Amino acid sequence: MTDFEQIYADYFKPVYAFVLSLSRDAAIAEDITQETFLKAMKNIDAFKGECKMSVWLCQIAKNSYFTYVDKQKRISQDTMLERANLRSPNLEDALANREQAYRVHQALHRMDEPYKEVFTLRIFGELSFAQISGLFGKTESWARVTFYRAKKRLLAELKEDSP
Repeated sequence: MTDFEQIYADYFKPVYAFVLSLSRDAAIAEDITQETFLKAMKNIDAFKGECKMSVWLCQIAKNSYFTYVDKQKRISQDTMLERANLRSPNLEDALANREQAYRVHQALHRMDEPYKEVFTLRIFGELSFAQISGLFGKTESWARVTFYRAKKRLLAELKEDSP
């Protein structure tokens, strides 16, 4: 077994689980995970050992996933709208939830980095603050503060936009 085959064997499941937590779609997660390992294999010389291999691979996976989302122009709005519709017992509630989901999506889209990314990873990716901090190479406290600042900005913007 080559060194890269060993890396693949050791890290496929955690990288796949990470991408699945972002995408919530097994087929997309499988594709992005495969793409991640292809990119890693092509750029293995770029790995300097300054972080864990799993963090490096998850960073590649995260970037690959966001590139995929941008290409698909699907960003989380569709998922939020579907969830809003599934939970709504009647049309009025569905429309209110759809409008709210759209407003959240728009506010997130306008948010600066790293706030938007940290918020997205925490809420939609359901990552812990420790996992987020590892992806950014920062402390857990940084991830926590960044998330709460993003949340505060999002709520303030939604309050401004409310009719």
